[in-house]
Amino acid sequence: MKAVRSTLLIAAVVLSGCASSGSGADSSQQASWWNPLTYHWSSALPWNWFGSTLTATEQGVGGLTASTAMKEDAIKDGLNGDYTLRQGMRSQNGQVIAFWQALNDGKVKLVVYGQSQVDRIEVMDSAIASTDGSKVGDAFSNKFSKAFDNCTLASGTDARDVACRAPGSQHLTYVYHGDWHGPEGLMPSDDTLKNWKISKIVWQR
Repeated sequence: MKAVRSTLLIAAVVLSGCASSGSGADSSQQASWWNPLTYHWSSALPWNWFGSTLTATEQGVGGLTASTAMKEDAIKDGLNGDYTLRQGMRSQNGQVIAFWQALNDGKVKLVVYGQSQVDRIEVMDSAIASTDGSKVGDAFSNKFSKAFDNCTLASGTDARDVACRAPGSQHLTYVYHGDWHGPEGLMPSDDTLKNWKISKIVWQR
């Protein structure tokens, strides 16, 4: 029992050092006593040491769902604050489409569409996997053996790509991109598709 108490005491001292450490030249003048009752102990759990990982599921991506408001704070919270957000608008088929781009190191990693609430999320970040483990960059052959009954030609800005519904999913689609020199509007052969890669994972309300 004494050993257990000693271990807990040492752990508390170590955590107090981490919790009270400041930054900047004046941090030594801002030191204060650490109160273990005010410490967020959940952050000390092993699965929180390296941050949380976003996942694309039937409900959405990370904390982004169909009920998330199309507001900066709500989207930032849903993405755990991991990205810099940039708002934009564009015209499509005579309609104005509003969106938020989520950037990391200056590169667009996600695009969130919707009017008052989130309708569609496009994931281009290879660090985000779907519930079946698929990620951007995975080959078509990892998930499918043929396009028939699984895939259709994509539309819009992805018109020369192929969109395949994630197996067993109603809301997730994998968009595959690759070399294709055939006529526009024709589905590439399965032999061609097998080497195509996921360019984005799409969640649609």
